[in-house]
Amino acid sequence: MPPVVHDLNLSVLPGELLTLLGPSGCGKTTTLRLIAGLERPDSGAVHLAGKNVTVPFTPPERRGVGLVFQDYALFPHLSVLGNVLFGLRHLPRAARLPRARETLALVGLTVFETRRPDQLSGGQQQRVALARALAPRPGVLLLDEPFSNLDAQLRHATRQEVRAILRASGTTAILVTHDQEEALAFSDRIVLMCARQAEQIGTPHGVYTQPRTAFVANFLGRSNLLSGTAEHLTARTALGPVALSEPRSGPVLVSVRPEHLRFTDDPGAPEVTILAREFKGHDVTDTVGLAGQQQELLVHGPSDDVRAEGSRARLLVTHPARAVQ
Repeated sequence: MPPVVHDLNLSVLPGELLTLLGPSGCGKTTTLRLIAGLERPDSGAVHLAGKNVTVPFTPPERRGVGLVFQDYALFPHLSVLGNVLFGLRHLPRAARLPRARETLALVGLTVFETRRPDQLSGGQQQRVALARALAPRPGVLLLDEPFSNLDAQLRHATRQEVRAILRASGTTAILVTHDQEEALAFSDRIVLMCARQAEQIGTPHGVYTQPRTAFVANFLGRSNLLSGTAEHLTARTALGPVALSEPRSGPVLVSVRPEHLRFTDDPGAPEVTILAREFKGHDVTDTVGLAGQQQELLVHGPSDDVRAEGSRARLLVTHPARAVQ
């Protein structure tokens, strides 16, 4: 049986927000469970604050980690304050209530401390779960798809709130998600995982603009992949000569982001046909077909560039493309 996680080597800096991103089954949740001590690795080691917690095996409750799950796991019979106090039983009795209220103030829930979870919105329940995990002041906070049960608008607002809370508290956090937008907006660094391994690690901007593989280019944002032949900083492709971000030689596969294509009146530019349009209010994404080619491309542009489906246009590459494996 193949390993669920293989040859993964990463470190997290104090106060850093790190995201494990990838499709279902790539090993990101298992990685989180290994860090938490909910799973034991067959080989390798986990170090927390410089201490090996794998050999001898340190149980989850002694690792100094906080956990926030997808379903929040709040106690329905306890108040908001009672839920937060539950995680502070290791503290002296006199220190528990001040710590709980201090943490509720951090997440903006002081006025709701007497309510039960079923009297709160989804976003408020999420903040209670966060407060309960933060109150013991863990060395690292682990968040497993914590926003997935919220609707789109609430998910965006709650994600921003949680990020601000973690920044204010200086908490080191590791987030697991399959949502690329969430990873880009939340993280200091992204670990993009595929087939039980880390495909690429870097800042959101670095991984997005400099994908190493076709998988990274397509999973983190949408990309147009074009075959071509490279000679130094230029590749000959179906779109004509395309500038490259790094010198290459021979056959290449280049990644051209949809926002790096635009329509032009230049008669020398390759001709395309508008096949479909996705109007999004502030912008529009066109699906176009290259004349004489089977390949379809995506073009991301301003919403005031109005073109009819079935019409013809010419296409220009505006930024150097990235050669990928």
